[in-house]
Amino acid sequence: MTELPRVQLIAVAGGSGAGKGWLISRLCELLAGRAAHLQLDDFYRDRSHLPPRRRARVNFDVPHAIDWEWAERVLRACRAGQTTHVPRYDFATHCRLGPDLAWEPRPVVFVDGLWLLRPPAVRQLFDLKLYLDAPTALRRTRRLARDVAERGYTAAVVEERLRTFVEPMHDRYVEPQKRWADLVLGEPFQVAELEELARRLWVLLDRAALLPPWMRATFRAELLEMLANHECCN
Repeated sequence: MTELPRVQLIAVAGGSGAGKGWLISRLCELLAGRAAHLQLDDFYRDRSHLPPRRRARVNFDVPHAIDWEWAERVLRACRAGQTTHVPRYDFATHCRLGPDLAWEPRPVVFVDGLWLLRPPAVRQLFDLKLYLDAPTALRRTRRLARDVAERGYTAAVVEERLRTFVEPMHDRYVEPQKRWADLVLGEPFQVAELEELARRLWVLLDRAALLPPWMRATFRAELLEMLANHECCN
């Protein structure tokens, strides 16, 4: 019996508000059911043992805020094409929600997160490692809009966290990951970068036999059309 090609794992790292989720949603749309999206944010450690006021003072912008053991276990299961279980996290309360979700990978799995490229054991699991490099002011604007609209924080709380935690920790832990990326995409995207993204993605699609060779030019054209003049909203 012919062994099925293993799942292709693609990391998308970058700062908060860099557009990681937006990019992945567009690529999943382009791949039309062949791809799935996994978020490192789901693996934040549960803080339900702390009083709410203490939770609010925790620095969540450091790598050890993540349950890396669970995240690595899920990534290894995804890589093997196995159904796994993913925790659910509530950013308003900083607590996990139960029960965990059964999660089944697709042939291509995009994973986004602030620190995906830092742990060597996690970094080596990815077939392609991307880093999104967006200007500080743009990331701040997006983070403020998202946290107020989606996570229930006040603008004052978000501004305080940006100043005391997010920006200093970005410089310390997020930005240095560029050196481990296979490809750095600037904001706004440049055509040459998107050409290289299309090339690298096609290598993985070809490896997994997901699209016939004659579709390569079509795939490239559709990717460039989708991303070259984008309005990134995440």
